[in-house]
Amino acid sequence: MKLMISQIRPAVVSTLVIAVVCCGFYPLAVTGIAKLTFSNKADGSLIVDKHGVIIGSSLLGQNFSGVGYFHPRPSAAGTSGYDPNNSGGSNFGPTSQKLADAIKERVAAYRIYNGLAPSQPVPADAVTASGSGLDPHISLANATLQVARVAKARSLPPEKVRDLVAANVDKADLGLLGVAGVNVLKMNLALDALP
Repeated sequence: MKLMISQIRPAVVSTLVIAVVCCGFYPLAVTGIAKLTFSNKADGSLIVDKHGVIIGSSLLGQNFSGVGYFHPRPSAAGTSGYDPNNSGGSNFGPTSQKLADAIKERVAAYRIYNGLAPSQPVPADAVTASGSGLDPHISLANATLQVARVAKARSLPPEKVRDLVAANVDKADLGLLGVAGVNVLKMNLALDALP
């Protein structure tokens, strides 16, 4: 019995020490360093309006359905999409008939909604959800195809909206990681800020 206790005590003590270090000190240190060096990102990259009200995060997609706004990718997060508490994809595979039918419907709706010809190619991100269902970006091709609709709805020259899109392109990280895209929330806020 004495031998067993002498072997259990160090195991329990080392487990407690590791738990305190890994579950207490380390997360506090990392959070403190992040808040000091990357304050906005450590707080979730929140976007605050001029009245101090949080209106979203630049890291999470939101649904915009108005004609005068750029629309995000479809979302499978939650029952009605764009639910940050239920992030995830549809889990339909490439051989899923349900996925193929949904994409076919989305392509047709996208073309009609944006005034495109029936044979006009549609960017993949306009009709497929991301893995998380919360991707805040759309491709430059997707944004470009939405310019005419947004400009018409807001009674703006298409060139002005096109220039605004170009000014709001997020480049690939370090110039080579990922692809350039347009953050939908930031783009729509820039549209609302126009005089």
